[in-house]
Amino acid sequence: MNLDETPKSLLTRDNPKLLKGQKIGVMSAVMHLAPHKLSGANVCPHATPGCIDACLNTSGRGGIGLDENGHNTIQIARIRRTRFFRNNRPAFDKMLAREITAFVKYARLHGFTPAVRLNGTSDIPWEKMPFNGHKNVFAAYPDVQFYDYTKWPIRLRGTLPKNYNLTFSLAEGNDKNAADALAAGINVAAVFRVSKTVKYPARYRFNGREYPLIDGDETDARFTDTGGSIIALRAKGRGRYDKTGFVREL
Repeated sequence: MNLDETPKSLLTRDNPKLLKGQKIGVMSAVMHLAPHKLSGANVCPHATPGCIDACLNTSGRGGIGLDENGHNTIQIARIRRTRFFRNNRPAFDKMLAREITAFVKYARLHGFTPAVRLNGTSDIPWEKMPFNGHKNVFAAYPDVQFYDYTKWPIRLRGTLPKNYNLTFSLAEGNDKNAADALAAGINVAAVFRVSKTVKYPARYRFNGREYPLIDGDETDARFTDTGGSIIALRAKGRGRYDKTGFVREL
């Protein structure tokens, strides 16, 4: 098995949560890389122990039939994408451009607003990455909406591209950064230990203040959320057993 083979594809749009966005007219495509250091390179530099242990990388099909090395076809594909990104950026960027162009055309042909999430299981500052002669991928596709989650406080400072929306991810130990983000009108995603049948309250008290609470599992289209809100995500997979403080109690 050669983990350095060129991946067959970079984007996917059949994630069950992504499909939920179609009910509000949004079709999303996501790129899943191998998170943290699983590929040999760290693509989640601000990951916390709780985040690493509860990572959605092994949820759903990503965690089925893993071998003794923690690999299945999905994990192998994610490692190959990450190594391709690290080792051959020109070819990676050309493949990504082809796939974004094809996806945008497909979404619009079917009457949907296209949206692209490049950090499905990574936290790469794409706004700082030159892309095929452009300042970044967002400049290459100025009429396409991009969005991501991040734990990098510095990524929230300054001006992001107009077509790039970031949601800050709450984890154990970064409450101050999350409070700063909320004060600036930036949304903060928090993972809660609740069942699927629990109905969230309208507001949630965090760091001494109350904020609107949005059910983030209804869709993945974070760029449609009201600013300055807490985005509630239900703990899934190993996250349901978290004891680090990464997963919050409602």
